[in-house]
Parts: sequence; C-alpha cells; structure tokens
Amino acid sequence: MPVVAEQAKRFEAEADGGSPVFRRSTAPQLVEASASEAKRHSRVPNPLRLHLGWHGLSAWSRSPAKRLLDCIFVMLAAPVAVPLMVLAAAAVRFTSPGPVLFRQARMGQAGKTFVILKLRTMEHTPNAKHHPVTTSTNQRFTPVGPFLRRWKLDELPQIVNVLRGDLSLVGPRPKLSEHTILDLPCRPGITGLATVAFANEEAALAKVPQDCLKDYYHSFVLPLKQQLDASYMARATLLSDLRIILKSVMRRGEGAALDGTAFASATAPGCNIATRSRQTGKTSPQEREHRSVVMEVS
Repeated sequence: MPVVAEQAKRFEAEADGGSPVFRRSTAPQLVEASASEAKRHSRVPNPLRLHLGWHGLSAWSRSPAKRLLDCIFVMLAAPVAVPLMVLAAAAVRFTSPGPVLFRQARMGQAGKTFVILKLRTMEHTPNAKHHPVTTSTNQRFTPVGPFLRRWKLDELPQIVNVLRGDLSLVGPRPKLSEHTILDLPCRPGITGLATVAFANEEAALAKVPQDCLKDYYHSFVLPLKQQLDASYMARATLLSDLRIILKSVMRRGEGAALDGTAFASATAPGCNIATRSRQTGKTSPQEREHRSVVMEVS
C-alpha cells in the first residue's frame, strides 16, 4: 500500500515537528499476520479486511514514564477539566432524559476489555441497537450532543479511565470488538495520530451510502487507522505525544484524512468497487483513488 505508507510518512513528519524522521532503518514494518494469527483475530468477518500487524513499540511507548506522565497530566488538568465536565454533564442532564454517562465495552491492551466512560450524546432508548459505524446522520443525537462531540467534551470522563490504567493520553483509540483488527500491544489512548487525522470522520462517512457503509469502513478506514497508529506508536516520543495532545486541543489536523466533498465523490460509485475487488482479487484504479482520498493530508 504505497499510498498509505507515503501518507503515514507525512503524518509522522508533522507529528514530530516537520522533521524528516521516517527513515528506512526506523520505519515500522507492518507485516501480514500469519494464518493462525489471522484466524485468532478474525473478529470482523469481512473478506476485504487487511490483516496488518504491530511490529514493535518505541522505548517511550513501553516506558513507565509514559504512564507516570499520564497521571501527572490528568492531575494538573483536573482544575480545568472537572468544572468543564460538570457543566457538560449538567447540559446533558437538563436537555434530554436518561443517564448522563454512556458506558460501553471496548478492547484494551492485549485484548482485554474495559468499560469506557463518555458523556451521553445520543437519545436514550433502552434495549435499542445503535449503528456500529457512527455518522453525523445515522444517529439520534441529543440537543447538545453534536456540540459535545464537535469539541470532544464528551470524552472528558475518560480521565477516570486514564487514572484506572485503562487508557493513556496518547495511543490508538479503543475500538468495539467487531471493529478490532488486531489486539493492541499498548494502552489505547484518548487521542492519537489517527484520531487527529480522522477528526471529521462522522461527517465524511455520512456521504457514503448506508448499504456500503459497513463494508467501506472495515475495508478501508479501519486498516488505514491501523497503519497510522502502528507507524506512530513504533516511533512515539515524549515530544511527539505532547504535539499530538496540542493538535487535539487546538483542533489542528481537522479534516486531514477525510475531506467530505472529495470523499463523497470518490465513494459515489458505491460498493461496486469493493465488490469487484473481492471478486477479482485485484486493486482497481477506483479503489486506489479511494485510499488516496481517505489519506489525503490538507
């Protein structure tokens, strides 16, 4: 996937302050999973899913100092984060019926599940099933839901997950089990390189026809996120983590990976692109354009 590798290089250079740091000697190698590993991790029954593996973590990603920094940063941010969380929680409570917190099982480090905490942004409908792939149009949001999601205020309760050790500040986002390609070798994060790059994901995915959404998400978006996260975590440093946090707070990089207009035009042909690839086993020019558009950096 040369397009993905090139775009990963550009994201990596930007995350490290624009320096040409993606070198052949240090670039993480994404390898195909063995047959046994692919079978063990085949949570998504999709023939187009790419089995990409993690190949090493940087010294910082494995360091106890990263965990220590997470706790220190949360404690320092608490005087600002806690009042914001209380105000956001009050807005949820008084604008829609139902619980304030949304709890959901997510996949953590080494395949262990944990309960992630968020402020509820969707209407509370007991026993109702939500779409596994969220877009800006396929869910029933609360009056304040879009605002909370736009500014990531619904993620504030996850500072509790950080203190518990479920999450790190920076890392791959924890996914639902059906969206997990391979188990994470590190703690998932509140934010990360793929999170910054796919900041406009919900709006862009709304352009995809609903009957194609699941196939497209599993075939293209998830593998590209995996590529970015694996590339970043193999080279992450303290400084690069701080840059990712700053980008997340300042909303820099928004729309970098998914441009709504271009994305819509690229996906207009529908699922036929994916279907043809599945039938022929070949990558079509349209499919290559799909991947290029998804990973285009603004």
